[in-house]
Amino acid sequence: MRIGIVCPYSWDVPGGVQFHIRDLAEYFLRLGHEVSVLAPADDDTPLPPYVVSAGRAVPVPYNGSVARLNFGFLSAARVRRWLHEGAFDVVHIHEPTSPSLGLLTCWAASGPIVATFHTSNPRSRAMIAAYAILQAALEKISARIAVSEYARRTLVEHLGGDAVVIPNGVDVDFFAKADPNPQWQGDTIGFIGRIDEPRKGLPVLMKALPRILAARPQTRLLVAGRGDEEAAVADLPAELRSRVEFLGMVSDEDKARLLRSVDLYVAPNTGGESFGIILVEAMSAGAPVLASDLDAFVQVLDQGAAGEVFANENADALADAAVRLLDDPARRAGLRERGSAHVRRFDWSTVGADILSVYETVTAGAAAVGADERPPGLRARFGLARD
Repeated sequence: MRIGIVCPYSWDVPGGVQFHIRDLAEYFLRLGHEVSVLAPADDDTPLPPYVVSAGRAVPVPYNGSVARLNFGFLSAARVRRWLHEGAFDVVHIHEPTSPSLGLLTCWAASGPIVATFHTSNPRSRAMIAAYAILQAALEKISARIAVSEYARRTLVEHLGGDAVVIPNGVDVDFFAKADPNPQWQGDTIGFIGRIDEPRKGLPVLMKALPRILAARPQTRLLVAGRGDEEAAVADLPAELRSRVEFLGMVSDEDKARLLRSVDLYVAPNTGGESFGIILVEAMSAGAPVLASDLDAFVQVLDQGAAGEVFANENADALADAAVRLLDDPARRAGLRERGSAHVRRFDWSTVGADILSVYETVTAGAAAVGADERPPGLRARFGLARD
């Protein structure tokens, strides 16, 4: 099968959507399919052979963050050329409602189109305001996927229609078989995320840290991610700042080693999360997880059975839970065991097969009944576009 995948966000700025698309493309390539990914990228960005650059992206506020997107006449021309040269059996667009390549592709593409919705934002005024503009493009989509029930709910409430829920995927064994780093072991808490993005929650964790260190002064916090390190610890008492170690941007291999090494992984995110891929990666590596009680996080953690949660943005609750877990090796071992079993449902062997079945359904439907008609029975399951 010839598969075209559209990434809305700049390939050179790491993020959950980019990682999902990269791993999905490589999963299909291993199965022998032909795959091309269209993504924004700076001219000097090294790209895998299956990625085609759509040109430089610009920063745009989006969903409580700043996304690097690509839009305009030049981008539209590149989309049309990519579609023409690819002659794809199916085009898979991620975040088709963002003002980026996905929307441009919806307008330009013909034939089977699958769309994945990642955003969870129950009060998106922008999406409501843009409904009339988006509707014509969305009607061309053959099947809709949401990465979580909360992303599906955003889609249903703002745009109508429905979607099948297929979560983000992870190569579980990649994390499970990573070698721990002895330098990162021993009374360590881990955090991975963009330091400068408030919704990732590092300020909440920093606020909790003095209380954690008062109970366990030997504890270290290991922070991996880009951002202003001095600003991140500015509110910490000077004598505690040495207990925070910034690792900067880490490779995928070092991320896996970090998650294999820490005694506790903390995800203090404050909102805007539709899934929680970092939780899946942490559980895959066998790290006990403590996360804010966002709806999406609670679902990923099997309603709290595979990890503990604390009240969102409550630094005292975070500190109390962290101290309790660090003091209880048996509880951490139990979370590690349950998390390692639960996370198998997110492995690419399952997730990739589910996505491929959507591709096969829409391409078979197009071949059988033509582009103007879809089998009615598939509408309910895959959120098929209405004529």
